[in-house]
Amino acid sequence: MTKQALLAFSGGLDTSFCVLYLKEQGWSVTTVTVDTGGFSIQELARIGAASAALGAVSHRTVDARNTLFNGFLRTLIYGNVLRGQAYPLSVSAERVCQAQAVVAVAKEMGVNALAHGSTGAGNDQVRFDVAFRSLAPELAILTPIRDLALSRADEVAFLAAKGFEVPAKTLLYSINEGMWGTSIGGAETLDPWSSLPEEAYPGGAVSPELPPFELTIAFKRGVPIALNDSAMEPVALILALNRLGKTYGIGRGVHLGDTILGIKGRVGFEAPAAHLLIGAHRELEKLVLSGQQLFWKESMGNLYGSLLHEGKFFDPLVRDLEAFLQSSQSKVSGDVRLTVHPHCFSVDGVRSPFGLMNSKIASYGEANHLWSGAEAAGFAKLYGVPQMLALNAGEAS
Repeated sequence: MTKQALLAFSGGLDTSFCVLYLKEQGWSVTTVTVDTGGFSIQELARIGAASAALGAVSHRTVDARNTLFNGFLRTLIYGNVLRGQAYPLSVSAERVCQAQAVVAVAKEMGVNALAHGSTGAGNDQVRFDVAFRSLAPELAILTPIRDLALSRADEVAFLAAKGFEVPAKTLLYSINEGMWGTSIGGAETLDPWSSLPEEAYPGGAVSPELPPFELTIAFKRGVPIALNDSAMEPVALILALNRLGKTYGIGRGVHLGDTILGIKGRVGFEAPAAHLLIGAHRELEKLVLSGQQLFWKESMGNLYGSLLHEGKFFDPLVRDLEAFLQSSQSKVSGDVRLTVHPHCFSVDGVRSPFGLMNSKIASYGEANHLWSGAEAAGFAKLYGVPQMLALNAGEAS
């Protein structure tokens, strides 16, 4: 039987190595690039040409941007999910989405094996492996980079010996660019005392002289539907926010947290749209949701994000959390006004037909007329009784 492998292919160093190595091991390699928003038309063309030059028998491109939004990003917005209050889980969502698309192509083609270029040190290997085994347990999984434990220099030397040159930037930083954000790994991210230079971010250095500008984002049931009063589909809106925010350095940072393997990890990121949307969405929720909804939503959103990050997307609990978070969005509709400055933004205003700040019924401050001072004093007295009892328990009356 012909050994046919389908490789998740980004056109970068690791997956380029995989094509050549798997061919040497007797595999017939087909490559598939799943576009989750990080590729220009020119880059997709370059990746297809690179696949052919490396000797893949064929190449596929799958546009999964809408799938990524509907299956993952929508829920991340509902839950205001930022891991460590900073990182938008862009790679976590992309990898599962990409794995799903790769499996769909594999079943259509009838290949014998699935392959990915993840190392044995990070989270992506787990996300790909779990998704592949869950969705296609009958297929073998090939992981040359992990199996051989190669350094990036080793891979560059191997490719160079075969006549393939790798751009110098590839040696400095490992960059994963997607619709929900760009992750950046390099020497600086391995040292918790070091910071990434601005040049490492795709948006480059940011001028402090850039003038501020205003944005208005409209939501309907928690989904972003318009930017500056222009109706837009969510994917187009996210891409537009990325373009607007990138040159201002919005959504940049370095996240330090726990990996699936149980060790600490550190990664740089640039995610303008994710930070702008979550910042705006969170403020709208403060206006339209009850205090208890906000409290439990934060817990459920964090749990959803943790399960997605840890490669547990196919656990049934994730479906339960998705249902809860979607239900919470029935009245999260309205407009949010923001001002963008170099490296930061502010949320300046919010409005909604479902807003719970209703001065006709009650208002916060001296102008309230719904209750009297005596009624307020009685409420305060009764409210404090349990604490008064607790502090005075056992004392003589």
